[in-house]
Amino acid sequence: MGKRLDRTLYETELLRLQAELVKLQEWVRVEKARVAIVFEGRDAAGKGGAIKRVTEYLNPRVARIAALPAPSERERSQWYFQRYIAQLPAAGEIVLFDRSWYNRAGVERVMGFCTPDEYHRFLHQCPIFERLLVEDGLLLRKYWFSVSDDEQEKRFHDRLDDPMRRWKLSPMDAESITRWEDYSRAKDEMLVHTDIPEARWMTVESDDKRRARINMIAHLLSSIPYHDVKLPELKLPKRPPSTGYQRPPKDTQNYVPDHAATLH
Repeated sequence: MGKRLDRTLYETELLRLQAELVKLQEWVRVEKARVAIVFEGRDAAGKGGAIKRVTEYLNPRVARIAALPAPSERERSQWYFQRYIAQLPAAGEIVLFDRSWYNRAGVERVMGFCTPDEYHRFLHQCPIFERLLVEDGLLLRKYWFSVSDDEQEKRFHDRLDDPMRRWKLSPMDAESITRWEDYSRAKDEMLVHTDIPEARWMTVESDDKRRARINMIAHLLSSIPYHDVKLPELKLPKRPPSTGYQRPPKDTQNYVPDHAATLH
């Protein structure tokens, strides 16, 4: 891996790109576009950090994150794509999938959570499903965050030793270390079947998280033909004169304790 991106350069460019993301958001809202962005990759590849930077300044009513838990008993009886369809964007929305229907091609395949028939049916149906989405006008973008085995293991150790991030490490994450090649083979087969002209997979080299975030956001912006949207002019009115209202005494209300006053 080359030299990591300088922090000052990273923060300056990230802020510029985030300002463009706000413009993209307004274009999506006004033009009633539908945008779905799939974030996939190995555990600790940097998907969550990239999603956080994309959404940092966006309106959660326009841009939302879909991170589904394990399927319920009822959902397991449905068509596989059904519960993901419910999360797709409506007009004027952006949905970021923190993992997606591609669970079947990755963890379910490697860990044996689906049958061989279910897996092969997914590889057959997924391109059809995505072509239908794109044909209907949905803007679908798919990013695979690629991390090396050494960097992944380092990030796992960092999480293990950090009480603020320990929750990010699960027994399944630990097992992924011993199944590195199995996940590699599953990813390669997934790309062969699902990297289609209508919805290409874009690989993000993510050993350097700063570089990965900048590259992914820049590519996303370049792939969508958005433009500046003229916002309605707003003028704040003058506050009207008082009509005699008085706030009730403070001792009639409950206030949170002033914890800040204890800091030195």
